[in-house]
Amino acid sequence: MTLVSGLFAWLASLLWRQSRFLMLRLPARKAGAAAAIAGALGYTLIAGFAVPAQRTFWMVTVVALALWSGRIASPVRTLALALAVVLLFDPWAVLWAGFWLSFGAVALIFFAANETEPVLQQWLRVQWAITLGLAPAALFLFSQVSIVGPLANAVAIPVVSAIVTPLALIAAILPWDAPLAFAAWLMQWLLHFLEWCAALPAALWQQHVPPLWSALLALAGVLWLLAPRGVPWRATGLALMLPAVALPPPAPASGTAWITTLDVGQGLAVLVRTANHALLYDAGPAFGTEADSGERIIAPYLRATGIERLDSMVVSHNDSDHSGGAASVLENFEVATLLSSLGAGHPLLSLAASARPCAAGQAWTWDGVRFELLHPAGPDARAKKTNDLSCVLKVTAGERSMLLTGDIEAPAEAQLLQRDAGALRADVLLVPHHGSRTSSSEAFLAAVRPAAAVVPVGYRNRFRHPNAEVLERYQNAGIMVRRTDLEGAVMIYLQAGKFEIKSQRQEHPRYWHDAAH
Repeated sequence: MTLVSGLFAWLASLLWRQSRFLMLRLPARKAGAAAAIAGALGYTLIAGFAVPAQRTFWMVTVVALALWSGRIASPVRTLALALAVVLLFDPWAVLWAGFWLSFGAVALIFFAANETEPVLQQWLRVQWAITLGLAPAALFLFSQVSIVGPLANAVAIPVVSAIVTPLALIAAILPWDAPLAFAAWLMQWLLHFLEWCAALPAALWQQHVPPLWSALLALAGVLWLLAPRGVPWRATGLALMLPAVALPPPAPASGTAWITTLDVGQGLAVLVRTANHALLYDAGPAFGTEADSGERIIAPYLRATGIERLDSMVVSHNDSDHSGGAASVLENFEVATLLSSLGAGHPLLSLAASARPCAAGQAWTWDGVRFELLHPAGPDARAKKTNDLSCVLKVTAGERSMLLTGDIEAPAEAQLLQRDAGALRADVLLVPHHGSRTSSSEAFLAAVRPAAAVVPVGYRNRFRHPNAEVLERYQNAGIMVRRTDLEGAVMIYLQAGKFEIKSQRQEHPRYWHDAAH
């Protein structure tokens, strides 16, 4: 955008000087400033008016107005005025990661730049400052920092800014394909180079999201480290950055299970963690051919919590709202064992190191926590609906347990009751089939006798789940109901003698959330 606005200013000033009539009425410098604002505005609108584009537009505008009025705007004042205007027009911009990264990067450039140094040395200093300075924010926002970023930027920024963009603009004006063809060839070469950078060993540092206090401490360490010469003990800034990368992520104690029902919309994804193991029960829906909840929600959450591999993954049945994100999870994480009721030859089975069908009676223990599959059994393979083939998993920590039911309906519930009704007893129930009217029979609820139930459901979903009669049934049984559409992710903490329930909106409320939820 700076390049485009500067080009508009230069052309406007050049043409303005050719007319004595125009020069007598307005200086060419002011005409160029107005053209710079117009060019920046046009580019911003084409770019979708995103926060980084807004920031650059308002900075260009502030500088142009300063030139128009004859005042010299300092870099810090320019950035501050741009920040104020962005927040004036879009107060919620502070919720965008791009807001912090965009303004932070420019602030770091102003902080680290030294105009007395040679151009190359100054450029290297700025690259170092941006890479190091944005690392705490990148870890806190994305759980990762690019190590090859400086190398990639060293090539990509000059090529795109100084060559590709001008050629594309020339090709848009002149009826000549050669500049555009050369720009396209150059971009292909650049993409190959960037792919090579991304494939380098240790190209990316990934870890859990550090606590906010450690990220702020790391930011203070960065500023100390990048301080001008003469500031004492600058290297001590590295010590302030250590907690953000060295502190281990929180994890359950031995004999304790943390069970999180993620908010993936109209679908299901549940993460079960013990002291040293992790299991994913279902992987949410696909949102289309190019995106799914495994890539958009589950994988970022696993990285944020410090999980690098899954000891087991359960795909309860072959419905897209439960298996749609499974491929993305399997491609991004090592999964030791895949348990499912998928048919032979299903593509997901080939993505796991080991895959086997769910079967009643399978059980194992991790870190003092017992996992037991209750459904399906051999004869259940003749079920008329895939819903009734859902893998039903019971997780028990001490005397407390939770029953994960997938999409089972009344026929499967009857089979479970007939096979072993006593095994169904649990303190927390994952409501079958998102609370549809075909599930949660009175006999089933009487056998489970949960104190609480979690409904994994999408906000205002087209199926109108959960069904009003089903909710009333839970209410009449004295069961506390928690819903992902109203509370976000719901966390269950199972341990000997007690269990605890929390939700994302309860722990981290926004001011616009309904206080009742």
